[in-house]
Amino acid sequence: MVEGLTTTIHIASLVMAGWCLVSTFRDQPMVVPHLAGMTVLWLILIGQAVTSTVLITGGARPAEPVVFVSYLATVVLLPPACAVWGLMDRSRWGPAVIAVACLVLPVLMVRLEQLWGPAVA
Repeated sequence: MVEGLTTTIHIASLVMAGWCLVSTFRDQPMVVPHLAGMTVLWLILIGQAVTSTVLITGGARPAEPVVFVSYLATVVLLPPACAVWGLMDRSRWGPAVIAVACLVLPVLMVRLEQLWGPAVA
């Protein structure tokens, strides 16, 4: 895993969460800029997933490979699933769904780092 990408994911995710929470408190539905922000976050996550896959293919092994891959799949699938849900819900709760997802992503990334760290030689 690339530490710089992980840090970028943390920052981008928390910024998106804050932005969506402000929209929720202002009683605004999800709009196209929210979707664009989630797309950028998703592309960064895909970059991390591809990098991790290349490192695993190259011989690096996380402590628990099956758990690592399942967390990685969850991290990659969470933003588009929540973006679709948030876009379909035209109330103030659409951005709230995105905010919750963006608050969960840093936790998942920390867990991925924990799984990756011990077995790397």
